[in-house]
Amino acid sequence: YDPRFPVETNGGNNCCSPHIVPWGPYDQRPVEMRSDVLCYTSAPLENDLEVTGPIEVLLHAATDGRDTDWTAKLVDVGPSGYAVNLCDGILRARYRDSLTDPSLLEPGRVYAYTIDVGVTGNVFRKGHCIRLEVSSSNFPRFDRNPNTGNPIGMDAQMRAAGQTVHHSRAYPSCIRLPVIPGS
Repeated sequence: YDPRFPVETNGGNNCCSPHIVPWGPYDQRPVEMRSDVLCYTSAPLENDLEVTGPIEVLLHAATDGRDTDWTAKLVDVGPSGYAVNLCDGILRARYRDSLTDPSLLEPGRVYAYTIDVGVTGNVFRKGHCIRLEVSSSNFPRFDRNPNTGNPIGMDAQMRAAGQTVHHSRAYPSCIRLPVIPGS
């Protein structure tokens, strides 16, 4: 992840002027073409599936930085490939255990991160796919992390960070979806 070239916000629940950052649902395919955005996509669904409630991602990952951000986005992909954003969230790594007692990272060490992706109410239709995007930026919705570990807002320099996402029996990264039974 290079904070000098952040992943740009493309729709969503934004705070900014719609002239600067568009609000609402947008096709995420332009974002997903970037090499610094990982996409995990289900097979096409055999039946409708209702997901309603809070979304959470458990991510096992390492970086060569002293601090970094991890972002996650839930996306509904239609049969045509149109990929609409539903909700997204971010976690600044130094706050992985506490918002009041930040702790910098040991470069290269794998940590477990729990990312609050927000709340949604969506029926993924038969033939659609569930997608999770993982990256380290969603700018300007969320401020860029310079990856230095310095106090927030004090950096004049930014550094690229090598990021590694782990998913195995030892590091069971996953998305937790509140599926409504009988949907």
